[in-house]
Amino acid sequence: MSDCALTQDYELGCQDFYGGVVVSYIIEKPNLTDITVTTGTVSALTKATGKFFRKYELEAHTGDGKETKTVNPANGTSNTKQAITFPINGMSLTVRNELEKLAKNRLVIILIDNNGNAWLYGKDFGLRLDTTASNTGKVLGDRNGYDLTFGGDEKELAPLVDPTIVAALQTPGD
Repeated sequence: MSDCALTQDYELGCQDFYGGVVVSYIIEKPNLTDITVTTGTVSALTKATGKFFRKYELEAHTGDGKETKTVNPANGTSNTKQAITFPINGMSLTVRNELEKLAKNRLVIILIDNNGNAWLYGKDFGLRLDTTASNTGKVLGDRNGYDLTFGGDEKELAPLVDPTIVAALQTPGD
C-alpha cells in the first residue's frame, strides 16, 4: 500500500462542536495561482496580482457546507461532491448583478464555521453557482431575497485553512 495506512484512533469527544456557517469568502478560481495543502491544511495560497476574496456575511443558522465522499471499489476511484447553500436577504439591483457574475465563474469558497474553522471548497476544479432562487415574499414577515446553491466535484474532502491565510484573504495579491 502506498500512502493509505491508518494512523490514528477516534474517540468520542465532549460534544463541543457547533453547526452553521458564519461567513463565506469567494474568489474566482483563475485568480488563485497556487494552493498548497500539507497534511490536509492549506499552508499557502497565492492570489493573482490585485485579486482578493469577497466576503459574504451570513445570518446565523442559514448557511451550510456539505460534502459526500463516494468510493467505487470496482473502478478504484473516489470523489467528493461538495455543496454550499446560503441565502442573501434583500432583493436589489446590485445584488442581482453580482449574482449574474457569480453564475459565470468557477469559484473557490472558504467557509468559516461556528467552531472557528475555515474550510476551502472547490480547490482543484472550482464550484459553480448551481441555482439561484429569488423570492419577494408574500407577507411583511417573509424573507425577501435570494437562495444560492453552489456545487462541484473534488478529489478530496475540503482542507482546513491556516488562520494566518484567513487573515489575508481580503488583502490583494502581489
